[in-house]
Amino acid sequence: MQKIDDFSMELNFTETYRRNINEHIAIREARCHQAQFPAVLTEIQDNDRLAGRTFWGWVGFSPHNAPNGAAYGYFCHEQKIIEAIERGNIPLEQRDGVHELLHFWKKETSKAKVEAAFTEKMLPVLFRDEIVSLPYNFKPLIANPIYRMAGVFVDYEKLLRLGIPGLKTEITEYMEKSKASGGDYKLYEGMLIALDVFTESCRHYEKQALEKAQITNDPKRAKELFQLVKVLKKITVSKPESFYEALQLSWLYTLICGSLELGRVDVYLGDFYVNDIDNGIITEKEALSLMHSYWRLINELFRDVDGRVIIGGRGRRNEANADRFALLVLETMRTYGRAILPQTTLRFYEGMNPELMEKSISLIGDGHTFPLLYNDDVLVSGVAAAHDVPVEDAEQYMPLGCGEIVIDHMGFGTPSGSLNVLKALDVTLRNGVDHISDKQLGLQTGHLKDFKTFDEFFDAFKEQLAFFIEILADHEELEYLESGKQAPYLYLSILYDDCIARGKAIFSGGIKYLGGSLESFGSVNTADSLTAIKKMVFDEKLISAEGLLEALNNNFVGFEKEHKLLKECPKYGNDDKYADDMMVELHDYMCNTIRDQRDRTNLDWYLNVLINNKQNTILGRWVGASADGRKAGREMANANTPAGGNDKKGVTALINSLVKPSHAIHAGTVQNMRFGRDFFTNDRTKFEVILHTYFKKGGAQAMITVINRGDLENALVEPEKHQDLFVRIGGFSARYIDLPRDVQYEILSRVTY
Repeated sequence: MQKIDDFSMELNFTETYRRNINEHIAIREARCHQAQFPAVLTEIQDNDRLAGRTFWGWVGFSPHNAPNGAAYGYFCHEQKIIEAIERGNIPLEQRDGVHELLHFWKKETSKAKVEAAFTEKMLPVLFRDEIVSLPYNFKPLIANPIYRMAGVFVDYEKLLRLGIPGLKTEITEYMEKSKASGGDYKLYEGMLIALDVFTESCRHYEKQALEKAQITNDPKRAKELFQLVKVLKKITVSKPESFYEALQLSWLYTLICGSLELGRVDVYLGDFYVNDIDNGIITEKEALSLMHSYWRLINELFRDVDGRVIIGGRGRRNEANADRFALLVLETMRTYGRAILPQTTLRFYEGMNPELMEKSISLIGDGHTFPLLYNDDVLVSGVAAAHDVPVEDAEQYMPLGCGEIVIDHMGFGTPSGSLNVLKALDVTLRNGVDHISDKQLGLQTGHLKDFKTFDEFFDAFKEQLAFFIEILADHEELEYLESGKQAPYLYLSILYDDCIARGKAIFSGGIKYLGGSLESFGSVNTADSLTAIKKMVFDEKLISAEGLLEALNNNFVGFEKEHKLLKECPKYGNDDKYADDMMVELHDYMCNTIRDQRDRTNLDWYLNVLINNKQNTILGRWVGASADGRKAGREMANANTPAGGNDKKGVTALINSLVKPSHAIHAGTVQNMRFGRDFFTNDRTKFEVILHTYFKKGGAQAMITVINRGDLENALVEPEKHQDLFVRIGGFSARYIDLPRDVQYEILSRVTY
């Protein structure tokens, strides 16, 4: 029998929003939370030691997209609802209401509000839903807006130090001061309602756990559930005192506030863990059991690009306790088994406990794609310079999602735009015209044949980039502005500096640093293409401007000689000065131009991120053949690493190239490296020397996969035999056999050392 979808929550949420549409935005949001929670909280499952699962439904409120239904701001998943209507999956008595809510939210979602506020400059450039409906993953444009408030890192230490009652006390005190001074105290009222909703959600799970404990026939499970009941009861009335209570409170707040990042777990959980272990309150076995449940929930509820669990690094309050908990995190990884989440991240520095790096390398060698390695000796100073913050704030840097960097609970910097750099070069060759769609996508800066020198052409390309960068920076600022008009994002404002003290919401002047970032894709292919154009067309004149365009337009069919010349040009990744200098010049121009946008916006920072989340493959589908020899529609290089197979001079040359671009002018870059399992097993010492040399020479970050190329080739033929083969895509990991075939081929093309 066909399953019927119940839209009670969506209908109630919509009605609540409509009833409160003219209320103060904090009160409206708080009442919408009452309609949303605990309605979207799903059942405790058989093996759960922690309470907290969600299915957000198709209408609701959240900071950004999640696999279980959440999306940006006030959201409505129009397509999902239409599919339910078409299947006849809606109860008859709800059909009229569901049709009506579809019409209501069309102009009322947070995304629709931003699009409605587009400037005249944005309108012809940025994709909007109401202009044309494009199929999923069809992104033929150069600049793409992204709608989300991603990279949420709330102040978990404050949450655990005060607990829910302590937070209520602090907010109440500020509310009374605001009332006395004639201030906008409604924000504080909304916060208090939101915390009441959180408390009710704890009680919802407390009741559910008790009911399950009373009916189970398994004494062990009953004991676990009664213990969970006790923990949930405790965190509603006082601050947490045990590791279990702290873990439960932090997990449930993560879910309800809409975050997909767990932050510096060793800092905010380390003291609880060590106290309980040293005083016999909990055993190592019990702590590991709780962590396994934590791991399982992250894997089942979060997407592959989310779930950052960060350990190690400078700026930790109690390093000895933090290190002990960090070792528990690594042991959890080892005993839980290979998984795509959480994105366990090791921050390290010279002089830190060496056991953390030793165990991390062992895990990587055993086939885990984590931990990701971040070098604080390079990044702390780099973050301080790029974000223009004091070093003590930079020590609290947090990599999020695919590798963007923000400042823990002090600074927000959602990536709200992507730039297809190679597509921008593509249209610059043709006076701004996209030869695939035959549309004017870029500025009319001239045809390649019109330029007398390479520098003239490069200047035209830079003008093209600056045009799109400015539009995306304006979009970032607009998204914050409109988000602040729509809602205070109460759960975030409660635990971000300095919202409570200032009496302002996170996106309306409350937060200490409000920044942004721009995801760029295709920089390496672009640099290699510029190198080839300079060498072949302008320096050596072996290919004419017209001849190059003809070869590109025909995808090199019939132009095999030109293709060979272009492929043989110097490529980034081989410690070749000619190629690497071009990469550095492009990197410097892009990063500095993006960084300069803070001077013409109200953003505290706006920075480039050179990451990868399959978009190098997806965006590459809509870029024609490029002058580096890449054929039309093929994937672009992975983030900051050479295009597949182009690093031909060995790992030392690769390292020398990777460390040349500056880390003081961007907000994150990823380097993927793949080493053969046989090499790691037989010569681990050499592997460690290579890694140490890379970081010592200025390498900021490494994402390492230890796997034999033959395993990847065999998995393409017999996928059923390679279920446990995990790989790094770029900013995230995935099961190799689950990936789209063109993404699999891109990974296979990378050099294995």
